[in-house]
Amino acid sequence: MTDPTTRRTVRLTVAQALVTYLSRQYSVADGERRRLIPAALGIFGHGNVAGLGQALDQLSDELPFVQGRNEQALVHIATAYAKASTRHATLAVTASIGPGALNMITGAGLATVNRLPVLLLPGDTYATRHQGPVLQQLQHPIEADTSVNDAFRPVSRFFDRITRPEQLLTALPAAMRALTDVDTGAVVVSLPQDIQSHAYDYPAEFFAERDWPIRRPAADADEVAAVARLLAEAEKPLIIAGGGVVYSGATEELEALADAAGIPVAETFAGKGAVQRRAWWQLGGIGLEGTPAVNTLAREADFVLTVGSRLTDFSTASQSIFQNPDVRFAAVNVNVHDVSRLGATGIVADAKRALAALTEAVRANGTTTSPAWQDKARALHETWWTQRAAALDPDTPFDLSAEPADSDVVRDTDAVLTQGQLIGLLQEHAQDGDTIIAAAGGPPGDLQKVWDATEGRRAHLEFGFSCMGYELPAAIGVRFATPDPARRVLSLLGDGTFLMAPTELVTAAQEKLPLTVVIPENHGYQVIHRLQMVRNGREFGNEFRYREGGLQLAETGGGTKPARLEGDYLKVDLVQTATGLGARAIRATTAAEVRTALADTRDHAGPVVLVVPVIPHADLPGSGVWWDVAPAEVSEQESVAQLRREYEEGLTSQRWYG
Repeated sequence: MTDPTTRRTVRLTVAQALVTYLSRQYSVADGERRRLIPAALGIFGHGNVAGLGQALDQLSDELPFVQGRNEQALVHIATAYAKASTRHATLAVTASIGPGALNMITGAGLATVNRLPVLLLPGDTYATRHQGPVLQQLQHPIEADTSVNDAFRPVSRFFDRITRPEQLLTALPAAMRALTDVDTGAVVVSLPQDIQSHAYDYPAEFFAERDWPIRRPAADADEVAAVARLLAEAEKPLIIAGGGVVYSGATEELEALADAAGIPVAETFAGKGAVQRRAWWQLGGIGLEGTPAVNTLAREADFVLTVGSRLTDFSTASQSIFQNPDVRFAAVNVNVHDVSRLGATGIVADAKRALAALTEAVRANGTTTSPAWQDKARALHETWWTQRAAALDPDTPFDLSAEPADSDVVRDTDAVLTQGQLIGLLQEHAQDGDTIIAAAGGPPGDLQKVWDATEGRRAHLEFGFSCMGYELPAAIGVRFATPDPARRVLSLLGDGTFLMAPTELVTAAQEKLPLTVVIPENHGYQVIHRLQMVRNGREFGNEFRYREGGLQLAETGGGTKPARLEGDYLKVDLVQTATGLGARAIRATTAAEVRTALADTRDHAGPVVLVVPVIPHADLPGSGVWWDVAPAEVSEQESVAQLRREYEEGLTSQRWYG
C-alpha cells in the first residue's frame, strides 16, 4: 500500500493546473489517438488575465493560444473545429467576467443544440467576497451566490464552478467525460477571478497523459430485428440521414444499406454529405428547404428510417410532410430521447454499428424495394435535376421579364446574377476536399436544396441553431481542422450576417489562414423578407433601406407620422470593409468575373472576401411543403386575414405520430 505521506505532489495555481491538465488529454476513436484540446482561444480582461492569462503564457508551448476579437465568435471557431473533427477534438475558450463571459452564451447554446463539444472557461466574480461588489458583478437581491455565469446552465451539457483549488481533481475528469460523451455539448468550468491564482499541492499523477474513448454503443439484436421486420413489410421506404451518420463515419454503411435494400436516401442539414457515392437512391435534402422530389417521396412513404437526427420542424415540415396514413417510423440514435421521436421503433446505438447490423439483416432476409418505387424515385429526381440545372446556370441571364406582374423581384440594382446562379458557380469550382459553410439566412437553405455534397465535396451546414455570425469564425475552425491549403474552406453568408460580425477576419489575417468568404449582396435579411411576404403580405424592417428625413422620436402623443425604412438601398462598401479588416477583397458582378476571382484566389495565403451582388427576391424553386409560422389571428389588413385563412388550411396537414 502506498503511504499517502510520500505521494509526490506538484504545487500549481488553479489556472496552471488546468492548462497543464488540458495539454495531456487525448481522445481515442477507431484506433486513432489525438489531442482532445490542442489549443485555447480567448480575450483577456481583469477576470482572467492574471490567472488563466499567466498560465497560458507560461505554458504556451503545451497549449497554444489564439487571440480573438469577439467571445461569441471564438466559441463558434471551437465548435466548428469540433464539427470538422467529427467530435473527436475541440478547443478551449476563455473570457473575462461579466459581459465577456455572457458573450459566450449564444455559442454555448449553438454547441449544445448541435451536440458538439466545446470547453468554455469563463472568469467569474470573487469567491472570497472580501472585495465585493467587484467590477461587472451581478448583485442578485436574494441569491447571493448567483453570478451571470449561471446563465450558462440551461445551454450547457455540463457546468461546474470552481470555488476551491482541489475541486479541479473531480471537475476536470467530469468535464472530459462530457466532452467525449455521445450526448455532448458545451462544457463550462466557471473560474472565479481570485481562485484562478490560488495554489494547491496537486497529486503528480493527476497530470499524467490520459485517454478518453469515444464510445460506439453496439446495436441490440432484438432492436435490429424489429426494424428489419418493419423494413421487410414496407413497400415505400425512405431513409433520412442526419448528422449522426457524419459524426459516426457511417457513410459506407449507409450506402451499403441503401444499395442492398433499394431505399431512397434523404439528408437533413447536418446530414448533408452523409452519402458520398453517386447513385439513384442519393436524393439530397428533405423538408422546408429540401427538394420537391424528396418531399414528394416523403408524402407517400409508408416507412421512414431516421439515422442520427432529432428531426426538427424544417425536416418534417412542422409534422406535415408524412401524409401516408399507414406510415411507420424507426430510428437509429445514440440519444434515447431522439430515438423515439414520431413514436419510432428505436435502435439505441452508434450509427455505424447499427447500420452494419441492419444491412446484414436485410441481406439475410432478401429485402428489397419494388421496381415501381425505385423508378418513381429516379423519375422525380431526374425532373428535379433538370430544374436545378436551370436555376444554377450562371451563363443564361435571369429573365426579369418572365416574372409575374405582382412579383417583388427587385429590378433596378447592379446585380445580374441570382443567388442560385452564384451557388452554381461555386459548385462548378468545388473540388474533392473542399468545404462550404453556411448557417443562417438564405444560404444554408439554398445549399440544402441544390448543393452536390458527394465525391468529397463537404458541406458544413449549421442549422440546429441557425446562428447569424457563425459562418466566418466557423471557417477559421474548419481551417484549423483542415490545414491542407489545397482544400478550400469557403463560407457563404449574406450581407446581413457579414455586417453583424465581420471582425474575425482580423483573426484570420493574424494567423495567416487561407479561407474564403463569399457574400451574395442582396441588401437585407431577405430570407425573412420572403417569409414575411408569405405570412404578412408586406415588407417591414428587413431590407437595408434609408429612412427619408431621419427618425424623430415624439416626446408626446400626436405629431407627424414617422417615415418608414422605404428609401433607397443603403450604400455600404463591403469590399472596403473587408480590406480594412485584413482580407484580400474583390467585387465580382458577372459570371466571368466570379470565375476569375475564384481561380485567382484559390492559392491566396490569407483570408479572401468575394462580394457578389445578387438580384433581391429572385429565389430558387420552392420545396412544395408547409411550415408552421402563424400570421396574426386578428388584423385590420385584409391581406393578413387572407393569409391567416390559408395558414389554418395548412394546419389540417399536421399529424401526431406518437
